[in-house]
Amino acid sequence: MYPMKKLDQLNFANSFARLSETFHSRLAPTPLPDPYLVSFNADAAQLIDMDHGEAGRADFAEHFIGNRLLPGSEPLAMLYAGHQFGHYVQQLGDGRAILLGEVKNKAGESWEVQLKGAGTTPYSRSGDGRAVLRSSIREYLCSEAMHGLGIPTTRALCIVGSDQEVYRESIESAAVVTRMAPSHVRFGSFEVFYYRKQQAPIAQLADYVIERHFPHLAAAPDKYPQFLGEVVARTAQLMAKWQAVGFAHGVMNTDNMSILGLTFDYGPFGFMDSYNPGYVCNHSDHGGRYAFDQQPHIGLWNLTALAQALTPILAVDDANAALMRYEAIFGEHYLELMRAKLGLASARPDDAALVEKLLEIMQANRVDYTHLFRSLGNFDSAPGAENPRLRDQFIDRAAFDAWAEAYRARLQAEQSTDAERKERMDRVNPKYILRNYLAQVAIRKAEESRDFSEVERLLALLKRPFDEQPEMESYAALPPDWAQHIEVSCSS
Repeated sequence: MYPMKKLDQLNFANSFARLSETFHSRLAPTPLPDPYLVSFNADAAQLIDMDHGEAGRADFAEHFIGNRLLPGSEPLAMLYAGHQFGHYVQQLGDGRAILLGEVKNKAGESWEVQLKGAGTTPYSRSGDGRAVLRSSIREYLCSEAMHGLGIPTTRALCIVGSDQEVYRESIESAAVVTRMAPSHVRFGSFEVFYYRKQQAPIAQLADYVIERHFPHLAAAPDKYPQFLGEVVARTAQLMAKWQAVGFAHGVMNTDNMSILGLTFDYGPFGFMDSYNPGYVCNHSDHGGRYAFDQQPHIGLWNLTALAQALTPILAVDDANAALMRYEAIFGEHYLELMRAKLGLASARPDDAALVEKLLEIMQANRVDYTHLFRSLGNFDSAPGAENPRLRDQFIDRAAFDAWAEAYRARLQAEQSTDAERKERMDRVNPKYILRNYLAQVAIRKAEESRDFSEVERLLALLKRPFDEQPEMESYAALPPDWAQHIEVSCSS
């Protein structure tokens, strides 16, 4: 068995630090007093070959709050810009995150290790460079929840807290979440140089990303158009996955868009409760720019901004050709995912209409999105079966009955077997999601009494969102009334 490593044995490589300081600023994290471990994710530690027992070290928290540097790391803050709520902001950069470097594991994979909340950087503007316990718990849990759902995402290694006060809407305590990704390069990493009219760094950064993450393109004569094409495809597929699971990101600025198609920079996210295509999870998004049903459009809008930033190194016609593929890729992948959610084993021309009609009556009846699709696995397709537990989720039962007849006919047309269909559906329709009220309960316990048991409970639960977990049945219940009053914003 391959031996796991101690903290001072991690195999740091730090390729981004080898780029010139045009792309980053070198600096160490700002220390925080009296750090304590909030939670440790053994699954993420496995990705960098870290011995799980290292979390018990007396100095573990010191390393992952930034008070002591990990041997071999070369801390830096990355430069980027971006469009925020549709308006270009000329310099953003890591204002509170510091990249320690990348660790190469035994499989040859590289994982960048970043401390989020590690203090001010040259890109902090007027910010304090800190994260709070509340937002750190939300990002930590949601990144692992998304991984459990099979959606590309950054990962979270641990949260370390400190009693140092941080001022947001009220006084809160500081925390640092350690997140990991193959790369933290984002759309805005290219935009900053385009708007500065610096062509050389655009080509250098593109070559760097291609060499490390798209090596099959490195020798291609048209590597830049192909690179954009792959980013378009990954982003389209990511948007389809978000829509299929009912996830709203909340702040789809171009600086929050991963060049690798990962779910990135968790803030005021939300999983829908009752189905509402106009759902806005971000209390700061007064115009609804990043509403749930706008996400596919914004994905393309952001890709267009990236394509424009790449025009110094590729032809406009090539950029447009890559962007033209987006809608087809999104539509095909989304319909494929929704077919799976309905347990359909084959593709038929009327499937899109079947999906759209279900969503229409779910919206009209304010039916819970996750609960409905999970329970739909129990649909009895026998002629005349009434499915009372399903139809009782609808105020307009006649509307459900009409749809159920069309669904029954569709299942019979492909000779579907209920037991086999339910098994397929339960593999793609989660029973458990990170509803905002569940995160809020964990946050409240953590803030009020330094009780992190609910964080640990949710972390374990959300690793297996499709599995029946009888001892956790209450976590699959519909949200309580008070959950309607939870508000999350950009500070979340």
